[in-house]
Amino acid sequence: MDSPAEFKVEPGERGPAVALSGDWTANDLGAAPAALRRALARERPAVLDFTGVGRLDTAGAFAVIRAAGSGFDLAKVRARPETLRLIGIVAEAAKAGPPPPPAPSGFHELTIRIGKGVVNLALEGLDTMVFLGHLLVVLGRSLVNLLVNPRRIRWAAVVSQMERAGLDAIPIVAVTSFFIGAVIALLGINQLRQFGAEVFSVELIGIAVLREFGIVITAVLLAGRSASAFAAELGAMKMNQEIDAMQVMGVDPFEALVFPRFAALLVTIPLLTFVAVLAGLFGGLMVTWSVLGLGPAFFLQRMLDNVGVTHFWVGLSKAPVMAAVIAGVGCRQGMEVGVDVESLGRRVTAAVVHAIFAIIMIDAAFALVYMELDL
Repeated sequence: MDSPAEFKVEPGERGPAVALSGDWTANDLGAAPAALRRALARERPAVLDFTGVGRLDTAGAFAVIRAAGSGFDLAKVRARPETLRLIGIVAEAAKAGPPPPPAPSGFHELTIRIGKGVVNLALEGLDTMVFLGHLLVVLGRSLVNLLVNPRRIRWAAVVSQMERAGLDAIPIVAVTSFFIGAVIALLGINQLRQFGAEVFSVELIGIAVLREFGIVITAVLLAGRSASAFAAELGAMKMNQEIDAMQVMGVDPFEALVFPRFAALLVTIPLLTFVAVLAGLFGGLMVTWSVLGLGPAFFLQRMLDNVGVTHFWVGLSKAPVMAAVIAGVGCRQGMEVGVDVESLGRRVTAAVVHAIFAIIMIDAAFALVYMELDL
């Protein structure tokens, strides 16, 4: 026969003990849990005695645990082994938080992703402005040192980066530009042949290589080669806490790590652009010579007469801006690497993608500006 849930507080040697009796089940709890909560709020018992309980289910165990609140301790429970096991299982389940809400789907998920993307874009823009400001301060300080105390500039690091980013990149830049010039010549000859104007392919090669492809191919290759290298090198140093150690020693990482890479690209990209222009023109020359029979003298003379040097300076004027973007993007992504390898890979990939995207956008902006200037 069912008996209602009851309890009483009994004095003990180590403090009051709460002796529970009756059936602590879902059907027999009644007002006992609320009364127990009030009693436990007035004084903390030393022992919760379940030995007098007739029947106990999960609802009764949870009612006692919830009434005890944060003061519930399984070590202070006196009960039969089977009752103690049930109370322990319910106590563990009560500690677990509520189940996570279901993942959003459909249009709700789309709005969440768009919102996160906008917030992340704003944070990235803010971090970029902070990086740019710090870089400008270091550049100004280095310019002053160049005029006042040149020995303070880390010339060894600058020359080393110039060799790695410039000298070592000459073969790939020259070979790629050679084939780009050859492809432009082949396409130009095939299209102009319809109008009997194959000879104008020389002007097409000259304008395309001097004005656009020389600098763009060089910048894209260095974006994939140098920007990724900068991000990986600085990211590895960040993961190994070498940059933190430099800051502790009073060394500015921007002055010791970012500025040499920035200065190296600022010097080497114009030189590599000149190499790319020569290789591209040579590739176009070889195609026109072999397909049209136009010799080198004829090719160069038409270049001088009809193309001129203006297009070369237009293309070369983009080099410093491209160098600043490639070095800035690569170093900035490297400085943002976290402590895990996944962050390193993500930042290296972002360095290449962002640098190439910036190169295309800058080249388009230059094209519009020069178009308005009639150059």
